[in-house]
Parts: sequence; C-alpha cells; structure tokens
Amino acid sequence: MARNGQVQVGNKLMQRAIKEFGDEILERVREIVQETGMIIYNNAVATVAVDSGDTRQSITFYSSLDGLSCTVEVGSSIAIYLEFGTGIHAVNNDGRKTPWVYWSDKLNRWVFTRGMPAQPFWFPAVDKGRRYFSREIKKLG
Repeated sequence: MARNGQVQVGNKLMQRAIKEFGDEILERVREIVQETGMIIYNNAVATVAVDSGDTRQSITFYSSLDGLSCTVEVGSSIAIYLEFGTGIHAVNNDGRKTPWVYWSDKLNRWVFTRGMPAQPFWFPAVDKGRRYFSREIKKLG
C-alpha cells in the first residue's frame, strides 16, 4: 500500500461491490475512499514529530476527479529518518553503528550523535486508514 512515501486507497473488494450493486453503492464507496484518505492524512499530520514543521507541511492529500481514489503523500526527505530512526537506534538495527559529528545551523555548533530513535507517524496513520477502509467496505457486503 505504501510506496515512495505515497499511499493510494482502493481495493478489489471495492471494485467487486461496485460491479455487483452499481450506482446504489457508488456514492458510499466514494465517501469511504475519501474518508480513508482524510484519516491517513489527519493522523499523519497530527502525529509527525515537529521541529521546523517542514515534514508536516510536506504531507499532502489529493483526490481523483471521480472520487474513487485519493493519494496521501509525504514529500519531506527526512520523513524516512523520523519513521525508522537513525544510527544505533534505527529500526531493525539497520543504522550506522559508529557515532558521527555534524554542524547544526539551528544550534550554531557541532553536534555529536549516535542517531535518533524512530518517531513513527506514517505507518501508524496508514494502519488506521486501512482498518477503517476494511471495516467500512465489509459493511457494504
């Protein structure tokens, strides 16, 4: 469901229900798709760690013209580091094992670090949207 910081909402159960019930169900499916996208968007925006606000501002929501699909994406290049952590704190122990130093313009000094713990916001938001979508689509039959 997630690829390159992007989520598209829709599935085969939905397509089957539309074929089976036609126009009667089409409007409810549109609502479910749009509500799911907004759940993902709102949860991601509400839970993302904020320093400068760039990552929060990079989260966007787009809807298709027919309302049967929507896209929520994160455009920030640091979102992956927030989601999975860095250095010795990285998820799955995939981070750099040695400490490093970098210059911080914000602090106006050199910073020694071993990394930062994960601060997940994206996949928890997607999971909430997925649960809502599945529950609502199942109600349709």
